[in-house]
Amino acid sequence: MNRPTDKDAPLRDDIRMLGRLLGDTIRVQQGEATFDLIERIRQTSVRFRRDDDHGARAELEALLDALSREQTIQVVRGFSYFSHLANIAEDQHHIRRSRVHRLAGSAPRDGSLAKAVQGALTHGHTPLELSAFFDGALISPVLTAHPTEVQRKSILNCQADIARLLDQRDRMQLTPDELSENDEALRQAVLTLWQTRMLRPARLSVVDEVANGLSYFDATFLRQLPRLYAGIEDLLASRDPALGALELPGFFKVGSWIGGDRDGNPFVTAEVLDRALTMQASLVLSFYLDELHALGARLSLAVGLINASDALLTLAANSPDHSPHRNDEPYRRAITGIYARLAATHRDLLGTDPARHPVAAAEPYASPEAFVQDLDTIHMSLVANGSAALARGRLRMLRRAAKVSGFHLAPIDLRQNSDVFERVVAELLGIAHPGTDYLSLDEAARVERLTAEIESPRPLVSPHIHYSQETESELAIFRAARRAHQRFGIAALPNFIISKTDSASDMLELALLLKEAGILRPHEQALDANIIPLFETIEDLENAPAVMDALFALPVYMHLVEARGRSHEIMLGYSDSNKDGGFLTSGWALYKAEIGLVDIFARHQVRLRLFHGRGGSVGRGGGPSYQAILAQPGGAVQGQIRLTEQGEVIAAKYGNPEVGLRNLEVLVAATMEATLLSGKAPAPRADFLDTMQALSDAAFAAYRGLVYETEGFERYFWESTVISEIAELNIGSRPASRKKSTRIEDLRAIPWVFSWSQCRLMLPGWFGFGSAVKQWLAAHPEEGLAHLQAMHKDWSFFASLLSNMDMVLAKSDLAIASRYAKLVKDEQLRNTIFGRIRTEWHDTVEALLAITGQRELLDGNPLLKRSIRNRFPYLDPLNHVQVELLRRHRETHDDERIRLGIHISINGIAAGLRNSG
Repeated sequence: MNRPTDKDAPLRDDIRMLGRLLGDTIRVQQGEATFDLIERIRQTSVRFRRDDDHGARAELEALLDALSREQTIQVVRGFSYFSHLANIAEDQHHIRRSRVHRLAGSAPRDGSLAKAVQGALTHGHTPLELSAFFDGALISPVLTAHPTEVQRKSILNCQADIARLLDQRDRMQLTPDELSENDEALRQAVLTLWQTRMLRPARLSVVDEVANGLSYFDATFLRQLPRLYAGIEDLLASRDPALGALELPGFFKVGSWIGGDRDGNPFVTAEVLDRALTMQASLVLSFYLDELHALGARLSLAVGLINASDALLTLAANSPDHSPHRNDEPYRRAITGIYARLAATHRDLLGTDPARHPVAAAEPYASPEAFVQDLDTIHMSLVANGSAALARGRLRMLRRAAKVSGFHLAPIDLRQNSDVFERVVAELLGIAHPGTDYLSLDEAARVERLTAEIESPRPLVSPHIHYSQETESELAIFRAARRAHQRFGIAALPNFIISKTDSASDMLELALLLKEAGILRPHEQALDANIIPLFETIEDLENAPAVMDALFALPVYMHLVEARGRSHEIMLGYSDSNKDGGFLTSGWALYKAEIGLVDIFARHQVRLRLFHGRGGSVGRGGGPSYQAILAQPGGAVQGQIRLTEQGEVIAAKYGNPEVGLRNLEVLVAATMEATLLSGKAPAPRADFLDTMQALSDAAFAAYRGLVYETEGFERYFWESTVISEIAELNIGSRPASRKKSTRIEDLRAIPWVFSWSQCRLMLPGWFGFGSAVKQWLAAHPEEGLAHLQAMHKDWSFFASLLSNMDMVLAKSDLAIASRYAKLVKDEQLRNTIFGRIRTEWHDTVEALLAITGQRELLDGNPLLKRSIRNRFPYLDPLNHVQVELLRRHRETHDDERIRLGIHISINGIAAGLRNSG
């Protein structure tokens, strides 16, 4: 009898091999004693985790207390680098399993394009209808800068080398000599990783964040996005040959906030925005030039052996390439001419010549469309003259990249807080109309005044007046945006987002400022950018439908909506709503807001596009994107969706090109299914909605009762987590708090969640659920549990909430968290608050298991369960060492080596948890 194959054996082998290479490196570089010390800490930590052994706790504390500063640094580095290596091995295993799945011809998996297409066909959609779906589709993950982002580009490069070598072992049948060479290369790569500085010596600037974000375009998006499009086109064409050589419209774009997100970040200025746009253009133009150079080397087709279209011959004739060696090679000459024009475009837009000079000067392209038109000329000539196979290779990918990315690479969103716009508009009105006190006006009066100003042809801003620094800074940003539209096209800056939107006047204030910059031109009924409200708090989410209803009732605003094709985007804030009301109430408030918005938009006949401000962690709306999109209420997707990608999730999803392509496919598959099949799923039962409201109310009371109403909780939080150290270390360009205070209300949601993740409590991702279920069951003792189980079985929204909570709870660890709690100086405060947290944790786990029917956490997600089992013996020691470092740091304050150790431990724990911020 054949025993089943252990699918995870290769993963364990890779982890062991990489761990052994790291151990050998530590032995050679730091000595046998350091290696033995690290191993002893790991083994003691395993005993501590396994049974919370008091002997292990005492031994561990004694070990860590005895560490010298240098020993501490090496221990932290060792476990941190292992976290990174384990991530690489896991990513490679996902690629390996995906390849095995495809080679075996297995049935399509959830989240795959093949499964989405198969499902749509099964439900009666034709391939032609599926291709038509993309005509109105828009799918856009948006990269955001992260106040707790801890990955360094040099570290990412080292990791990419190791991943490439692991992949080589999988894909190739290596000879003994080749395997030996690969082993040696891996040893060298691990050594390089060990000897590469993990941290930045200075605080990250916004420009550094831009460069970090661009590394993902360079490594993944520029090459994998064209592959995504090609895969969809080929898949649809294979289902209906009548579709022919299908070419989809540009429905998928990767966006960015980096360099445009000014909310609470004073370092994002007009100059920084200009720099970000320039850096993006430089990357994409250099990519095109390199691809053209490679394409020219391949298309050596000669007259006499091939035919070419008249348009192609004209393109070749207009080329500045007059070399007699290429006189009979029209494709090469045409490409040389395109290269020369693109090089001139590089000089025209950026003021510098590309690294590889053209053969001669040429006229720059007036637009990306003109560049694409020349590439299309080559494509059509090849297809028409028997060389269609050559049109499907590098040329196909370059054409798609150019259509998607233009000369700007990626759209940058501009975001600012509504309070800032309010102050700026108040100052402008007060100076232009002396005696006007805009801030004292009620909402109706504000709307009336703003409407009149928007409709007035007279400008509000005078070049002869000196405004306050804040107003001058904001006006400079709007002028920079206008210049960017003229320089790169309006696709470069298509969206303006208003944080903390709570009224119609917030939207009209932005419209007025856009008018002053010439981006809104009422007399032409032209608006060159989307005005997007961001509803963040629980109260704002509840009021969102009413705010939009009021706006759509204003003729002046509906003119703007008409100018944008009767389509309007709404951004929903997961992070701040969670910090405001807790995990369960935040999720429910978001769901209800979407239902209300769908209804309002339908009544006004405006197409709704939702932009989900999700973080990496569940406490900030994170979790698997596929399930999250499918769990949206009916009508909320409509073929269009945007969502933020943040923190360590960016590296986890897109650091490896193949993993990146898989994650891009998941977004497309989920959007297709949510749009085309949403009408097939039954609406949630009315009693489910009522129950969810009751659970939310109880969870909200429990969460607010702890976080905002418990005396001393603020002090407990600052003393028991790494929040103080995050605020002072060189982790991100943006301050951790919006104001110079320690109030929870002023703290940004990202460091709030990140800090709870570091101490392994993950509190924002679950607190309040246990109390809510307990209260519900007490009120419904007979049928209560069965009712909740039915909700989990029959309602994807509730199932998704519980699935995400399951993941968070599995990554939490009360024993480790108890060591962080000991950092709180007030023993009574510590025991009271940690006691409440511990009780709620046990209640929540008990409720989750009862509702889902699981015996243990993550029984329904064995892949993640195995991942945690593999990595946590190496992650836990980092937490233990971090606690010791925090204790020492708070006693001494001025030891740079201790600060360095804390920073490295933050890096390693974030890498080990993967979706922590």
